[in-house]
Amino acid sequence: MVRQTVSVCMATYNGSRFIKQQISSILEQTARVDEIIIVDDASSDNTVDILKSLCDARFMLLQNQINIGVVRSFERSIMHATGDLIFLCDQDDIWRPDKVELFKQLFASHPDITIVISDANVIDEHGKKVRESWFGFPRFIPGLLANLRRNRYTGCLLALRKSVLAYCLPIPPRVPMHDMWIGILCQLYGKVGYLPEPLVSYRRHRDNVTSEKHASFLQMATWRFWLFWELAKRLLKMQRESAPNQDCNLL
Repeated sequence: MVRQTVSVCMATYNGSRFIKQQISSILEQTARVDEIIIVDDASSDNTVDILKSLCDARFMLLQNQINIGVVRSFERSIMHATGDLIFLCDQDDIWRPDKVELFKQLFASHPDITIVISDANVIDEHGKKVRESWFGFPRFIPGLLANLRRNRYTGCLLALRKSVLAYCLPIPPRVPMHDMWIGILCQLYGKVGYLPEPLVSYRRHRDNVTSEKHASFLQMATWRFWLFWELAKRLLKMQRESAPNQDCNLL
């Protein structure tokens, strides 16, 4: 069996409180991680100093001169990835030691799967577990319509094949989040795999980029409008470029 190389893509911003613990959990994986590509989005704390002190040949640190936001920073990181499998990673979580290994096993045993998502437990800023499951009941629900109603493609729980970047990149500037965009396109052009085990301790605290609170109705409607608009444009572009004919998993 051909070995699948692994890239971890991370965006950081003022993440000095938790970044060492997250990096340690990546380096201590039971399956090798081949490269870790970190884009720092003009942090004003000592995040960059901490990252520079972590001597490992697998690290690539890219520094934004100005703050460009989480979507553009993740896009920049992903564009530098060379691995067969690309894992998205937040700066403040903790990976279970067998996360990469279990993801790789699922990808290897199901060549038709293009994106894999796992569950997570939820911890607070002190590392105390506050929820057993991020998704709760029902667990992760695939499908275009379900995820347009409520996005479940949480970036730090995702890994995808590099091949899908052909239709995911570039990420349109008006979509709500990079993970939602990537997940839905993989839903359309590929197949989703789900690992129900909590393979990440997903840290929720006051400085999280994403909030658990629902946005206003107007904001959500605006996000959905632009998402539909950009999806339609991308699908038409793919058709014009004669992309391989694949069944779309709409439901």
